Amino acid sequence: MKSNLNSKLTEGASGLVFYSLTPPKITTDPERVIVIANNQMERLQHMPVDGLILYDIQDESTRTEKERTFSFIHTIAPEVYAQQYLGALKVPKIIYKSIANQTQEQFTSWLKENEAIDYAVFVGASSQQQIEATRFSLNDAYAARQQNCERLMLGGVTIPERHSKKGDEHLRIFHKMDKGCRFFVSQCVYNLNDTKNVLSDYYYHATEHGKAMAPIIFTLAPCGSLKTLQFMEWLGIEVPKWLYNDLKHSKDILESSVTTATKIAAEIISYAADKNIPIGFNIESISIKKEEIDAAHVLLQNVIQLVKPVAAPVVVEQVLAQEPEEVAAV
Repeated sequence: MKSNLNSKLTEGASGLVFYSLTPPKITTDPERVIVIANNQMERLQHMPVDGLILYDIQDESTRTEKERTFSFIHTIAPEVYAQQYLGALKVPKIIYKSIANQTQEQFTSWLKENEAIDYAVFVGASSQQQIEATRFSLNDAYAARQQNCERLMLGGVTIPERHSKKGDEHLRIFHKMDKGCRFFVSQCVYNLNDTKNVLSDYYYHATEHGKAMAPIIFTLAPCGSLKTLQFMEWLGIEVPKWLYNDLKHSKDILESSVTTATKIAAEIISYAADKNIPIGFNIESISIKKEEIDAAHVLLQNVIQLVKPVAAPVVVEQVLAQEPEEVAAV
């Protein structure tokens, strides 16, 4: 399954659609993990997606002094979950790998032990404190990949909200491209203005300096409760005040969030198309509640119809929540 997605990413194709999952918590009963994985594979095999993202969840308590909305519990390593539980799913898998708490030696060992991985996104430490403790940075991770696993198709993270504060997110993207990144996945976006600002600077910098643009995959997610909304804000997702108010006072916050995310996707598509900026979308459910997972599938169907109108319709099935009253630690 590598060649098709690999060529699309290499050629800077637009219109890619990913779906993302957080592996079950390490405290989940092994038999239950198998049930969860089988349910996910059954749903995903009907979805015309270009790739499946598997997150590497880390404790980010050093990133902010704000109290975490939900307690942190480690999850099964994404590469382990992909290989041992989702192996039968014939969809390209993009493995997130956090460098937090990794030393040079540990990370190099990880690369060598996971040579079968085709796609990965390296995620930087959440604080300078972590980098100083390990003496290992994201740039070091890029260099290690270049030296030990050059064939690995590498993606990077981009955070549009960061652009409003520092104004250099587009330069971070080009810096990561110089380090080997061939595509980018954003943090969940709800602030359309920040997103357009990044795309604008990205486009004009590329035009002025004769640089190629790599695909940027924008993450979208439904929100089914105020608690989920608060957790999104804890994660650093910028929700404009007007939108926060609209969702808070909505009769159906979940339906409103899906409608809003679909409109955001349409706006991004329109803006990028005028400038031939390669973009795509990644759909996730921050919550593992059944209704929010179902809503993510509806959002996925909406987005697929926007970017791939001739694609077969997505089968939105009823799904079992992993742990109905909890929210995934993403």
